Amino acid sequence: MTADDNGADESVRERKRRKTLARIAETGLRLFIANGYEHTTLEAIAEAAGISRRTFFYYFKSKEEILLAWQSHFTQLIRAAVIAEPSDQSPIDAVKNALLKLTINYDSDESIALDRVIRSSEALMSASHAKYIAQEQAIFEALCVKWPQARRRKSLRYVAMLAVGAFRLAIDAWSNDKGKRPPAAYLRESFANVQSALETKGH
Repeated sequence: MTADDNGADESVRERKRRKTLARIAETGLRLFIANGYEHTTLEAIAEAAGISRRTFFYYFKSKEEILLAWQSHFTQLIRAAVIAEPSDQSPIDAVKNALLKLTINYDSDESIALDRVIRSSEALMSASHAKYIAQEQAIFEALCVKWPQARRRKSLRYVAMLAVGAFRLAIDAWSNDKGKRPPAAYLRESFANVQSALETKGH
């Protein structure tokens, strides 16, 4: 077998691995929504995904990891979206506009249902909070790619912190309202409130 054959074989295996991982994750999320997180067993996920319990543990160490993988994927999307934004705008606007384009991922019954699944468990809520730290770091790294000057790093860190805070409050409001309005509406209001707070002068 040649080096090229090895590479092609590796590529086929990697594609198969990604497809299997995605199938398991999608199956798990679907069962969490249908039956609730606590009532969904590893065995049920494996059976529905057409794999063995042993194969499940090759891809995920626990049920919780399925939700964390879903959240991690969105964090990666945020980083890419910020980098893709035009540089002829302020860093905070770049993040806001990137997040607005991504809120379509939340504008569905499935996203609302998954949010309810996470909020139904204190353990999941606690683990879920870690995603905001990852999102802040992803946004900061993306901003540093767009504005690499060393003197801007501290201010870009502040922008990442403020942006994640605004995003978090927007998603909380959207969830509490049970998705009565599109998530983009809450996001625009949240960033407007941040901007207003920054511009407010003391008396």
